[in-house]
Amino acid sequence: MTVAAGAFAPGHLGELTRLVPFEMVDEVLTATGRTQSRVRLLPARVVMYLLLAACLFAEVGYRQVWARLVSGLEGLMVVSPSGSALRQARQRLGPQPMRALFDLLRGPAATTAAQVRWRGLLLTVIDGTTLVVADSAANTSRYTKHRCTNGSSGYPQLRLSALLTCGTRSVIDAVFDPVSIGELDQARTLTRSLKPGMLLLADRNYCAADLLATATAAGAHLLIRAKANRRLPMTRRLSDGSWLSHIGTLTIRVVEARISITTTAGSHTGDYRLLTTLLNPHAHPATELIRLYHERWEIETAYLELKSSILGGRVLRSRTPDGIDQEIHALLITYQLLRTAMTDATDSQPDTDPDRASFTTALNTARDQIVHAAGIITGTVIDLVGVIGAHVLANLLPDRRLRTKTRMIKRSNSKYQARGPNIDRRSYKATTSIDIISPDP
Repeated sequence: MTVAAGAFAPGHLGELTRLVPFEMVDEVLTATGRTQSRVRLLPARVVMYLLLAACLFAEVGYRQVWARLVSGLEGLMVVSPSGSALRQARQRLGPQPMRALFDLLRGPAATTAAQVRWRGLLLTVIDGTTLVVADSAANTSRYTKHRCTNGSSGYPQLRLSALLTCGTRSVIDAVFDPVSIGELDQARTLTRSLKPGMLLLADRNYCAADLLATATAAGAHLLIRAKANRRLPMTRRLSDGSWLSHIGTLTIRVVEARISITTTAGSHTGDYRLLTTLLNPHAHPATELIRLYHERWEIETAYLELKSSILGGRVLRSRTPDGIDQEIHALLITYQLLRTAMTDATDSQPDTDPDRASFTTALNTARDQIVHAAGIITGTVIDLVGVIGAHVLANLLPDRRLRTKTRMIKRSNSKYQARGPNIDRRSYKATTSIDIISPDP
């Protein structure tokens, strides 16, 4: 038996089913009171897997997603539900089971990779982004459209903020709200998932006194960029050129540096000011903190994978707020499952940086496994790498190159604003120098 029996057979996620097995989904349905009283043609468990599979096939409708779930079930009697039946099944399920399943699966990936920690601290990062939702009367009652000079944009938007682990880019926690709720407010909610032993990286938008105090009260350490014009009186100069100051009642260490990147095409210099609660310059040198802050960009790559690799820049399907709740959590779960499979693969080869795992390789292989209904139920010998991991290891990315300039748009939405011909895409050998700036007391 390679799939579930009877009406439950279409309920699978290919090889990813091993990471979210039938028993886990059934427990979630029982805990949220969504287990059907009688076995329908579309049991609740099957609908859960349908919603997750829909995130892997964002370019097609639910009926076509269903066709992919059953395409590998030759010889079995499977139903062919109408679009209306699938919609009613999703509405009957509601958002609670998917939300509960996300709570089970979220968290740092179990890994031995050294890249996820720095001097014993788990590297985490927080940031926000926006997603576009379907333009329906129900959605616009909760999610507003972006205002512009000629009225409003075509689609409503929501704001998503996430707390991720650097290296593996696994989701520790996430929240989403209408865009009227700012990133700072969402970050205050996400501090519920901060724990001792974590080092939180964030940009200057998060350098608010109350947020810093809440995060440190949770036991986490901070490495956050601050605005250059923020007044931070020096209370003590440290041996590495950094100095101590305070924000409210919180003692912080200020690391100010001038970073220069030199290539054959010239030099570029910029100033950075970082705040940290790591106060010992010998245990946590300033130059290492400056280099470490670059890991903050990990979350931008994660959002690229969510919005571009998975969604392909598409509008979210659901036309109701409950459907959006359901869909966002399914999207986060699917992303987490792929990231877990990738981490299992890189962990099987010692000293392999998780950054070298290709997300698109894992995504496309997972899609193929669903179509073939392959690897659903594990054999007597459990293979943590599996087909997805084998493809990831066979297509490892090269080590990340040094970025020599700030990010810019390579393709604009408007042809009149495109800067494509002016972008230098050549590679250069670069030399980076970091000078710690220590102002007069």
